[in-house]
Amino acid sequence: MLCQFSVKNFKSIRDEMTFDMQAAAISEHEDRVIEDKDGELYLPVSAIYGPNGGGKSNVLEALYCLILKVLRPLYAAGDNAAAAICAGRTEIEPFAFLKETVKEPTRFELFFRTELAEYRYELITKKDVIEYERLDRIKLETRRRSALFERDTTGISLKGIFSKLKISDGLSDTLPLLTYLGITYAKNEVIQDILNWFRYRIDFLNYGSPVQELHLAVAKSENVKQLMIDMIREMDLDIVDFRVEKREPGQIEIFTKHIVDDYETELNLYDESSGTQKIFGLLPFIAKSLLEGVTLVIDELDAKIHPVLLRYIIMMFHNKEVNKRGAQLIFTSHDLSTMNSEVFRRDEIWFAAKGKGQNTKLYSLVEFKNGKGDSVRKDARFDKQYLEGKYGADPYLRRIIDWGKVNG
Repeated sequence: MLCQFSVKNFKSIRDEMTFDMQAAAISEHEDRVIEDKDGELYLPVSAIYGPNGGGKSNVLEALYCLILKVLRPLYAAGDNAAAAICAGRTEIEPFAFLKETVKEPTRFELFFRTELAEYRYELITKKDVIEYERLDRIKLETRRRSALFERDTTGISLKGIFSKLKISDGLSDTLPLLTYLGITYAKNEVIQDILNWFRYRIDFLNYGSPVQELHLAVAKSENVKQLMIDMIREMDLDIVDFRVEKREPGQIEIFTKHIVDDYETELNLYDESSGTQKIFGLLPFIAKSLLEGVTLVIDELDAKIHPVLLRYIIMMFHNKEVNKRGAQLIFTSHDLSTMNSEVFRRDEIWFAAKGKGQNTKLYSLVEFKNGKGDSVRKDARFDKQYLEGKYGADPYLRRIIDWGKVNG
């Protein structure tokens, strides 16, 4: 699972900001949090709100860029869905509104957990060139912390269980050491444990390249397909089944099955409504996440789906009878119908907005304090107070256009 992510000097993010999936010590919805084997508590859901242009998507894209920086060389020669996902072009771009930051590197820090350990991975890179890299591990059973490697511009230091590994003298300054170890020592259990998280335990939707059709092929898994059908029936979409047909390499077609007054017929998915198409684009990701315990990251989850369906998806991740593997859902949204204390804990609601210097600020509702220093009450009307601008991330246009003057 994802524990915590920090980034500095990336696109609209000038100063270091931290997105935290650790559960705060608050009293609401305590039955919904994920408890790991060592008793640590984590959130199954987090939503980021804020105005258009406020930097919500950049928070998620920063995480995607870090994952892609590690994975892309591993899949460079591959001919599979993972390789296609990594084919999207993303740039690690610094904050552009200060001459100092344009010349400075971008810093990423990631804490994540597998079945065996918690890892801390740090990467500092100027465009593609790596200036610093570090990897640490905490074994969950013993709580023993150990450094695994450290790299800077002067050299590489392999530590602990990695100390006997060998590194090529010609290691490229654009290739992460973590990736190099994955290529060179693919059978090493610890390296496998780490890179399997990057490969299989976090998934992104709507980033880099149009991968929805590739992921729809996941529906050929009977477990995933059955869960998709169950969800479709609960959503009352009037679809009783679907099938996937392969076309030319990498292409598929989806046909939905309907029964009306005992008459059975099929429709091509592209003949369905845009909302139904969006649901079919989402459900393979959601089903896979819930069945396998994957962290799922989605930009603008609320686009084209009804607020009732949005709430249904969120509550599936909150429901421990459905979410048995500790899956996590992280998304951006403008939908306010779900921004309330019935759906979210305060630490699951985040805001992103730009300051006067065009730099994105990120903060959670649980840590927000008003001008008097008071915290937001857990029974407050979150949506109402947000619309009133009380949380800082003003959802309205700051200046309304005078159309009479424009058209006059």
